[in-house]
Amino acid sequence: MPYWLIVPGLAFYLAFVIVPIIATVRQSFFQWDGLGPQVGVGWANFTSILSSSSQTWSSFKVSGVMVIFTCLLPVAGALLLVGLVARTKVRGLSFLRFVYFLPYTVALAAVAIAWRWIYASNGVLNGVVGATIGKSAEVAYLGSFSLALPAVGIIAFWATFGFVTVLLFSGAQHIPREQFEAARVDGAGPIREFLAVTVPGLRHEIRVALVMTFIMAMRTFDIPFVTTQGGPGYTTTTPILTMYQDVFQNGEIGQGAAIAVMVSIVTVAGVLILNRLLRTKD
Repeated sequence: MPYWLIVPGLAFYLAFVIVPIIATVRQSFFQWDGLGPQVGVGWANFTSILSSSSQTWSSFKVSGVMVIFTCLLPVAGALLLVGLVARTKVRGLSFLRFVYFLPYTVALAAVAIAWRWIYASNGVLNGVVGATIGKSAEVAYLGSFSLALPAVGIIAFWATFGFVTVLLFSGAQHIPREQFEAARVDGAGPIREFLAVTVPGLRHEIRVALVMTFIMAMRTFDIPFVTTQGGPGYTTTTPILTMYQDVFQNGEIGQGAAIAVMVSIVTVAGVLILNRLLRTKD
């Protein structure tokens, strides 16, 4: 009976996950515009996107920056925040969790539109800068080659910070209060208490947060697509956005599939490395 019960879910998983993955890998070895006949090209799509003249390397560098803003900074910031709260009793903690988690519930496309208004030349941010510093300090953030990528990264940080914070908050509630009291009795200060009690107590939640936000960073599409379309130039073009452009704008489905395969390989490798580095004995 247990096997019969998992058949419906397994059938959907095979139909909508496994089969598309196999089809994408197969398509990466063909050249096809979506209309004409498919032409087998072997590894040509991979050699093309990995060539020195390709924008693929640049897009993966953008993903590296997005990993910092989407994965590392939210986890570090949330860990520090939870470390401050975990050692004391805070009133209204449930409300704070709701407030922190709220941005994660909003669709990324809507988030990107709202931040595009904030970053606009006549937007809120430039209004504040112009009123406090002067009109000469106003900048077209999303149109700047040096500021566009950090601006997009800040949006990603804002969108994921709440999720990571709530996850670590939940883990901190399971740390026995006696451990904090014992550390204080031993003369531990706030920093030592944070490193000796809070961080080890949240090791499982930290691993989950890093893995999930790393996957989010590697599949970044909505925010740069809505805010900058990958510009200016290719400064905010991620591999997933490059794949979208190849498949739906340039008619190079085989090359887009090859990029999807490369992103999947890098993502799986990154997850395996994180799990290896953060593996703990229960």
